[in-house]
Amino acid sequence: MIKKVLIGAAGVVVGFLNGLFGSGGGMAAVPLLKAAGVEDRQSHATSILIIASLSLFTLGVYLYEGAFRIDSALPYLPGGLAGGIAGALLLKRLPIKWIRLLFSLLILYSAFRLWKT
Repeated sequence: MIKKVLIGAAGVVVGFLNGLFGSGGGMAAVPLLKAAGVEDRQSHATSILIIASLSLFTLGVYLYEGAFRIDSALPYLPGGLAGGIAGALLLKRLPIKWIRLLFSLLILYSAFRLWKT
């Protein structure tokens, strides 16, 4: 029962961060999934499903509110799709230690950029 409540609370946190920061919930989803006992690679892959679902819902809210124009996102989609495919293929092949290192560096880089501005 307590685990279900914690998982539900983690979902609220991830959803809130995703809505507020635009997919920023993925940074929280991976460690929360690992804390719930999900294996490393599976936590990264599961995080993508969670964030994709939340992002679609958030996209609907942003579209409804007129917060952006779709044509401003279109130039980024081909590269983003290529990068997503490459990352998904690499996830299977990279040692866990490298995945953890890359993820940690990404979080540190993001924190530095936010702190600097």
